[in-house]
Amino acid sequence: MTKKIVLKITDLLQEHKISLRELSRLTDIRHAALSELTNYKRQNVNFGHIERIAEALNISDIRRIIDLKDIEDE
Repeated sequence: MTKKIVLKITDLLQEHKISLRELSRLTDIRHAALSELTNYKRQNVNFGHIERIAEALNISDIRRIIDLKDIEDE
């Protein structure tokens, strides 16, 4: 079984009742970059982005933002 890092941005948006554009404004992260992260189009995670998301949404537990999932080997 292979592991994959998953960002739970969609869940956070729903929980905080904000749009991706609003999260972009709150974090000063480009909307396109957040969109790529949300849609798993970006392979590398910028930990500065994770810190800014946590700060903007008042999150103290990184597990609310990021998760490690098992995926089937292809």
